[in-house]
Amino acid sequence: MSINSVTVFCGASLGHQDIYQKAAIELGVFFAKNNIDLIYGAGKIGLMGVIANAVLKENGQVIGVIPELLKREEVVHPEITKTILTKTMSERKFIMSKMTDAYIALPGGFGTLDELFEALTLQQLYIEKKPVGILNVNGFFDPLIQQLTLMIEEGFLKLKNREMLIIDASVEGLMKKLNTYQAPEANNIIDKVVKK
Repeated sequence: MSINSVTVFCGASLGHQDIYQKAAIELGVFFAKNNIDLIYGAGKIGLMGVIANAVLKENGQVIGVIPELLKREEVVHPEITKTILTKTMSERKFIMSKMTDAYIALPGGFGTLDELFEALTLQQLYIEKKPVGILNVNGFFDPLIQQLTLMIEEGFLKLKNREMLIIDASVEGLMKKLNTYQAPEANNIIDKVVKK
């Protein structure tokens, strides 16, 4: 598949280690140099601001999508290519899903995990067929990966659904996997429900 735009979920904080900022910069530079538009939450703070600045510095395109309730001068990035205002968080996610070819999660908090798992749930229900990946910088997502393994062992998650989550510790490795992703085919029951 051809990836022309990626929605990135990441923290509005920088984290305690520089390695997270370096990863965000590396990903942003990769996007710009490969003509991939960044779609994200429109922030200028935390890792959100770091990746946006990295793309902009290399003359790439950055599209921010933000609910009106979060639009504050100290939060919204004033220099991005385009800012889209929405009424709700749900509308924000819907617009992002319509604009993007893939999803990537960088380290972050509740919001990052919420967005990541919503994207995975859309895959599981065959509503979307877009690759979803995590850039596992510094082993940040290792405990999460262990939790998913436990969910499989305890019968709450199917292995084929766990395999929808693409994992790599390097930008190039992750992007290669996203580009070669093949979405699973919907089974007949789910297919009929979704198409109604």
